[in-house]
Amino acid sequence: MKSIYVGNLAFETTSDQIWQLFAEHGDVKSVKLINDRDTGKPRGFAFVEMDDEYAEGAVDATDGVEFEGRSLKVNIARPRGVWRLRRPRH
Repeated sequence: MKSIYVGNLAFETTSDQIWQLFAEHGDVKSVKLINDRDTGKPRGFAFVEMDDEYAEGAVDATDGVEFEGRSLKVNIARPRGVWRLRRPRH
């Protein structure tokens, strides 16, 4: 199972809309829209879980696609706490 990050969502986007978009590319296991802890308002991104065999194709098919008037940013999610190391600036 892979988790897919879906960013740059319109704040009005529903989990059903995201589910339908990704279901065109394989079996969707879950969709989780992320809301702000304090306000409860949408933060403009979500995570979609799909079987490994569909995830890469779904990412390739949806990254950069216009959806609800916005260009989606889609990639395989990194596990929590994994950040890219950056070189210090001098």
